[in-house]
This record gives sequence, structure tokens and C-alpha cells, in this order.
Amino acid sequence: MSDFRQPQTSAWRRLDRVTDETSRYEAVRSRDGRFDGVFFFAVETTGIYCRPSCPAVTPRQHNVRFFTTAAAAQGAGFRACRRCRPDAVPGSAEWNVRADVVGRAMRLIADGVVDREGVAGLAARLGYSARQVQRQLTAELGAGPVALARAQRAHTARVLLQTTALPVTEIAFAAGFASVRQFNDTIRAVYAATPSELRAAAPRSGRASRRRATPTAGIPLRLAHRGPYQAGPVFDLLEREAVPGVEEMSGPPGARTYRRTLRLPYGTGIAAVDEPGGTARGSGRAAGAGSHPGGWLDARIHLTDPRDLTTAVQRLRRLFDLDADPYAVDERLGADPRLAPLVTARPGLRSPGAADPEELAVRALVGREEAARLVQRYGKTLDAPCGSLTHLFPDPAVLAGAEPHGPLGALTAALADGALRLDPGADRDAAETALHALPGLDGRTVAEIRTRALSDPDVAPPGPDVPDSWRPWRSYALAHLRAAGEPEYR
Repeated sequence: MSDFRQPQTSAWRRLDRVTDETSRYEAVRSRDGRFDGVFFFAVETTGIYCRPSCPAVTPRQHNVRFFTTAAAAQGAGFRACRRCRPDAVPGSAEWNVRADVVGRAMRLIADGVVDREGVAGLAARLGYSARQVQRQLTAELGAGPVALARAQRAHTARVLLQTTALPVTEIAFAAGFASVRQFNDTIRAVYAATPSELRAAAPRSGRASRRRATPTAGIPLRLAHRGPYQAGPVFDLLEREAVPGVEEMSGPPGARTYRRTLRLPYGTGIAAVDEPGGTARGSGRAAGAGSHPGGWLDARIHLTDPRDLTTAVQRLRRLFDLDADPYAVDERLGADPRLAPLVTARPGLRSPGAADPEELAVRALVGREEAARLVQRYGKTLDAPCGSLTHLFPDPAVLAGAEPHGPLGALTAALADGALRLDPGADRDAAETALHALPGLDGRTVAEIRTRALSDPDVAPPGPDVPDSWRPWRSYALAHLRAAGEPEYR
């Protein structure tokens, strides 16, 4: 079982340099967007909290307080800045690196587990008591699981209010609130405004898109990322892997749209994500201190049940690796003579994850053609097919019952009965041990599942010559080697 310790690796030295208040204040004073999402600062004289890159006049240091999470700032009575929108920053890359209970808990909270199952459900998934989880999160992050989930719900609600024409009541439940009253109280507390006032305060671009958006047309979203983002290799990979009926890629390189079906806790969904072209917004040309680095991917999500919105968004974020810290990755790998030219050629290269971890595991085992056969034979047909998207990928329990023999039967049975867990809070080492115990899974397949299904940033590429200096970003090193076309890593 994972312990509570944070990994002390040199890859986090960049973050260690901003652990004291003086260095954090210097990051704020220089408006260093590299630390957006890593920490937040609040101004006692205004009652507002911001991201480090906020363009407003820098407050005096003695008036500033620092927080690890937006939830902690909100819990201390500060409201979100309307100018820099600190609640909209990408999640901290630390939660993907860390294998301890805090990292696992943060991944589960982001996936909406607290909204669906409560703190007791979160604790059960982690294998600890609710009291232990509450104490550890509060001690390290300044906020417990309820407060962290509340901050996430508030952000989702603000986005929906300002970018869609959905009715306020529908937004309340789509964001994960248990009641409209709870929704109204939270919006007032976090943003010092009513939902109607927050909707009216939307930027002009948001108001324009809201006029075009309707529930039947899907929910338009901007999926934010920090730093440079190499979109081309990610869309290339998704195009090569696309399973007919479940996924499709349309449009020319540089202007493609990826679409896929989603099985979600309350219903089903169809997501579409656009490939950013050029060097504006989503392509994320590298930027230095004092600038506002990062960008976003435009997405649209159609849901049969709006309560699935948070989960759908987080699955897309994991698929496109949008919470990565490209500065930490590139700094580390760029110091290696072998990888330096590759990092220079592709700054911000990502290590894609999976929209559905269990689906990814099956596909990693059987390959694309066999996956397509499984979809047509056992996949659930959508009630309303959309173009070439006609099916959901078959559930592991369905596959285990239909084809119970061989490696596929063993894998799907382990997934169906819980012997193998690949959810966002799964213990990665335990999952790898369970995978190795199954018949027919070689080392490469297990590594692929750990890298993609579990979004592990530190899976070693195959071969004996992998230096420890690549830790904890060995998955990104493999992505660079593959992008460079080195045959042994394809």
C-alpha cells in the first residue's frame, strides 16, 4: 500500500525554489506563468486570490498570503480574481507524479468521485479511513476533500454560466451540486456574485459563444494547458490508433478534429477536440517569465446526463496530458546529451493518457484490428449514433462473459471483478504486479498500460540503457524517442 511520503526527486528542484514566501513573491512580482496552478496568492487588503501570472498591479509583500490550492484560498475567505481567473488554471502536474495517497486522492477528486460517492467512497478507494484522508489532505494542502471538490464544482459552474445557454438549474447539477441552493451559496461565496451576475460578467467572446451554444449542440469548453504544447504528435497518435465506431479523426493535419464516444458514470457522451493550428493559443509557443504561457484546446462535449461533465472533462485532460508541466520535463530531459536535440526540436511534447483506462488495457493487448472486431460484436450501440460514431467500447464484464478464454478473458475478468484496478486513484505498483500475473501480457504491453491507462509519467522505455537521470519523466523520454523515429522504440 502506498505511503504518505512525497517523492524527493531532483526533478522537483524547480518547484523547491518557490517553497519559501520570498521566492514565491518574486514569481508573483515577475508574473511568472510557469507557476500557475503550482501555488496561488491572496491579497488581504482586497480579499481576492490570484494565479502567479495575474496582470494586476503587484501587491505589497506584507499583504500577500500563499496557498497550495484554490480550495485553501477559498476556505480562508478569499474570492477568485475576475481578471486572471485563478480557478481556470491547469491542475498541478505534481498529482500525476506522486504515487502516495495525496496524489491518488487528488486524481480521484478531479474525476468526480467525491461528488458521486462522498468522502467515504474516496477513502474506500484509497484503502484508508475517511479521517486519515481528511487529516492528510488538510495538513498538506490546506483543504479537505469536500473543500477541494467544492472548488472544482464552482469552477465548472462558472465555465458553464459564462460559455453556454444551459438553464441555471441544469448547470447546478451538471457541475456536481446536490441542490440549487447549495449551488447559489457556493457561487456567492467563491465569486462574490450571484449566478446571474456571473453570467452577465462573461467576457465578450464567452457571450458570443453562449449565444451559439445549446444543450443539443454540445457544451463548448476550452481545455487549458500550461506552456508549449506539441499537438501534432498527439493527434498523429490518436489518428493511427482510432478504432472505427468508437473514434474518428477528420480534417487535414494542423486542423484536425478528434471525436470519440465515452462511457460515463451516469450515461454516455461524445467528445470532440480540435487540433490547434499555427502558433497562437493552443500550440503554446514557449514563453518566458513575465509572459502568459500556455493555451487551450477547443472541445465540445455531448452528454446524455449533464452530471457526467466533470468526469468527461478530466478524462479528456488525461488523454491529451493537459496537466503536464513542460518546463520541468524539458529542463530535466534537455540536460541529457542524447535527448537535448529532441527536446529542442519538440518543446512541450506530451505523453498521452487514456479516455477510458480499461478500454486502453484491452486495446494494448489485442491491437487495433481486433479491438474493432470487439466493438462491432460486443459494443453497445448508441441510442443516437453521430456520423461514424456508433458504439461504446464493450465493458470488461461483457467481454469476460463473451470471450472468457485466453489472455483477453483473463484481463477482462480481472478488470470486471476488481482484481485489477486502473481508475485514477489506483496504486500503480499494485496494478503493474496484477498485470504481470496475468497470462499473455509481455513487458511492453504492461509498460504501455501503465504509461497510458494510469497516466504514469515515469515508465522506463524498453532496453537496458535508460539512465536514472531521466526520472521522473521517463515516459516523456520515450515519447521523444518515438517522435524522433528511433525504430527500437516504435
